[in-house]
Amino acid sequence: MNYLFHLYLAEPTEASLLGGMLGDFVKGRLDDRWPEGIRRGIERHRGIDSFAQGNAVIRHSLRRIDPAYRHCRPVLIDVFYDHFLAKNWPRHADIPLERFAQRFYQILETHHDLLPPALQRIAPRMIAGHWLESYRDLNTVEIVLQRLAERLSRPTPLAQGAAELRRHYREFEEDFNAFLPQAVSHARTFPA
Repeated sequence: MNYLFHLYLAEPTEASLLGGMLGDFVKGRLDDRWPEGIRRGIERHRGIDSFAQGNAVIRHSLRRIDPAYRHCRPVLIDVFYDHFLAKNWPRHADIPLERFAQRFYQILETHHDLLPPALQRIAPRMIAGHWLESYRDLNTVEIVLQRLAERLSRPTPLAQGAAELRRHYREFEEDFNAFLPQAVSHARTFPA
């Protein structure tokens, strides 16, 4: 769910960026279907997810969210952190977010046949809607959470999650600022 965050932590190669996105779409054991660079990108994505699950800052963010959101809380944090990364992109990257996103959208188009079916379906909407850049806007956060809630088989309060972001906005941003350098440091432990 935190597409931008994983792309930011990927190596600046096509394969690593693609693997950084595929980590949300490829489940199970990685086989030879995936070229080595993409496989390493998926492994990096999975390693970052594992690191985040046990991280004290993430746990602190999770506790800020009303317990009524139960199992939706990690999804909310993913989306919230993508919002803060997009909003503050110039502080964290040397390339403008629009140019970074455009490069990634071109990678998706170039490798469309390699993408899993679910990503093949959403990639055109991601590109047309400028999803990565749009995370800067709080209204986009609301829309993303509503769409995620619609895709779930059981009713959840996920669609109302932006209210939690607004309620603890400054605190979540502080958490994000504390977690990002830790995630960057952890991402560097993976081979390029």
